Amino acid sequence: MSSAVSSTGSSSTASAASANSLITSTGIGSGLNISAIVSALTSSFGAAQTNELSTEQTTLNAQVSAFGTFSSALSTLQATLSTLEDPSQLAGYDATVADKTIASATTDSDAVPGTYSLEVQNLATAASLTSQAFSSAGAAIGTGTLTLAVGGASTSITIDSSDDTVSGIASAINSASNNPGVTASVISTSGGARLVISGTSTGAANAITVTQSGGDGGLSSLVYDPTNNITNLTQSQAAQDANFTLNGFAATSANNVVTGAITGVTLDLLGTSAANTPTTLSISADPSSAATSIGTFATAVNGVISAIQTLTGYDASTQTAGPLNGNATLQSFQNQLENILDTVNLGNNTGGIASLADLGITADANTGQLDTDSTTLNNALTANLTAVGNLLGGTNGLATQLNNLINQYTGPAGLLSSINQGLQTSLSNVSQQQTALQAELATYSATLTSEYNAMDTAVASLKETQTYLTAEFNPSQSTSSSSSSTSSLGSGTLGT
Repeated sequence: MSSAVSSTGSSSTASAASANSLITSTGIGSGLNISAIVSALTSSFGAAQTNELSTEQTTLNAQVSAFGTFSSALSTLQATLSTLEDPSQLAGYDATVADKTIASATTDSDAVPGTYSLEVQNLATAASLTSQAFSSAGAAIGTGTLTLAVGGASTSITIDSSDDTVSGIASAINSASNNPGVTASVISTSGGARLVISGTSTGAANAITVTQSGGDGGLSSLVYDPTNNITNLTQSQAAQDANFTLNGFAATSANNVVTGAITGVTLDLLGTSAANTPTTLSISADPSSAATSIGTFATAVNGVISAIQTLTGYDASTQTAGPLNGNATLQSFQNQLENILDTVNLGNNTGGIASLADLGITADANTGQLDTDSTTLNNALTANLTAVGNLLGGTNGLATQLNNLINQYTGPAGLLSSINQGLQTSLSNVSQQQTALQAELATYSATLTSEYNAMDTAVASLKETQTYLTAEFNPSQSTSSSSSSTSSLGSGTLGT
């Protein structure tokens, strides 16, 4: 009997050791899914705070995006104001030349209406020199130093046996690093090959002279020096200024694009006039460009109004509020915007133009959007473009006031910058709270896991004690119990 007891005790000890080696996998002792239980309890423990932080983060991100949309709409509006702020830019003018073969013209913001008589005696030209005919482009001319001068600039080019031909000299001129303003080419005709030297700039001051020195003397055939009466090159075209008259008064220009002859007007001279046959140049107001600028402005204003209504409004059909519903910042801007747009400037009541309504621009009573009557606008622009420019631009113009208002919101130290900084700070705080919550939940989960594992170990130990006591007090049952234990725990075969 003692042998049996000893054997049983030994088997029980072995079984307990085996059980202790297995309960490292949670739930072995109790049969519970500890991982799932701990996960559920941890989620439940942090659910309220997790949801609160997530909701706050979503709301803050929506507000950042919404203020970004509002800021973008303001930038679009502000971009349309630069033209309106300057009355001279808004009051565009169109230049028309009756005979388009003689000249064309463009205007800038300094132009004023007027009619002029234009006659072109000659166009500005660049000098062109042509050599005598040589047998071919490869014919040798000579060696030495060739000096070319245009106006006050000059360069000396060394010609040796490697480039002393007609084509070689042309290449040497074109590749000179300090070329004074000439190009060279070769024309081959039935009479032979000729070197052509052309100036790149028009005007009498850009005449070309060519001299030579040293070498074999062959380059003397390319000398053109009128001052010393040496003209071995033929001047096929002289460098000269353009000569023209405006309203009968003579004028000159070194090139054919003339600026400064008429204030705010650029003339492009294209051809010469028949003798004593001037053409008419007309500078007149161009309301079309002003109408386009004002239309673009009205569209941008509507974009701002629409953005404010969408961001701050409430859709009853979907029961959805905008991300900035009831926001005082946007409502304040809208009020100031409407006050400026409704301004009546009696001091500017020139030709009956004192408000946007006089331009055919009115606000819709229901939507607040600007409606534009194109007929009224065009009539106002045609009748008194200057008055329209003064209403919109200048120190107290509507565009100037709007630009100042927008700068208060979008400037580097503006209100929107401060708001965005505040939102970013709040988002950073939420992120820190989320990180802290995750750390707290990790600690909570670890604590629960430890407690459940301790419970699981205790249950396993109790089961082993039960098995041992059963074997001690009921040997006949211990055989089947031990076999079952052997099967389930793999502890080996007990001897009885």
